[in-house]
Amino acid sequence: MSEPTVFLSGLGIPESPRWHQGRLWFCNWIDRQVVAVDLDGNAEVMVTRDPDSHPMGYSIDWLPDGRLLMTGDKLRRQEPDGSLTVHAEQPANEIVVNANGNIYLNGADFAFAAGAPPKPGYIKLITPDSQLRQVADDIQFPNGMVITPDNQTLIISESFAGTLTAFDIESDGSLSNRRIFADGLGPDGICLDAEGAIWVSTGGNAIVRVAEGGKILQRVELPENRAPFALMLGGPTRQTLFICTAEWRTSDPIPDNLTRLNTGPRTGQILTLPVETPGTGHP
Repeated sequence: MSEPTVFLSGLGIPESPRWHQGRLWFCNWIDRQVVAVDLDGNAEVMVTRDPDSHPMGYSIDWLPDGRLLMTGDKLRRQEPDGSLTVHAEQPANEIVVNANGNIYLNGADFAFAAGAPPKPGYIKLITPDSQLRQVADDIQFPNGMVITPDNQTLIISESFAGTLTAFDIESDGSLSNRRIFADGLGPDGICLDAEGAIWVSTGGNAIVRVAEGGKILQRVELPENRAPFALMLGGPTRQTLFICTAEWRTSDPIPDNLTRLNTGPRTGQILTLPVETPGTGHP
């Protein structure tokens, strides 16, 4: 396998990458932007916000009709004219929308970023008729989520448990049959490929392609102190792995790393790596 190459640099913390309409979309944390970039590296800021305004743009996905959704202190929706409106009065971290228009949101208490003990998080569902309900709890800091192309399974990163956790999706959108997909990881943003394997972070400076049950199929080392925050398979055949990274010193406490990323040089990069098995599912 070839080595990852730098595709885009000078970013804050690139997060929530999505392949959408021929471009890579991502949230440029710190600089408070949602950005879309083509394969030639031509980047366009699609949404931006004032530093003193409401927090949004933690994670993104689209409704079946093409309107952009953004998490934050509330779930917001971008209308075709570019205006923003509140879609739901629900704070959230990550989001994934399935083909039926069911919106899955997750979240937790972010007090750990200031050094407080972490609290378990949740997954909530917003149905197309705007009904909101919780469908899973006791998630050990929920992060990236994927839904299989048959809309039958949701897999979520439990970052503080070091696991990928799978659920069956019932006909009403509820989740059941909770189980471990793989453990011994350090998962954040994840993506699914056509063979049912997931690209995920190990928690250090490596990423792996892991099968259900935990077998590591491939491993890619990144430079020291460069953390992979999220992954996405994109490109015309979805055989390009986009790796969102930034400088992160595992020897330092989380608050120190976040302070450095907020106030220091923009170390965020997106790397690319060609792979054999294409991406699938949602997002």
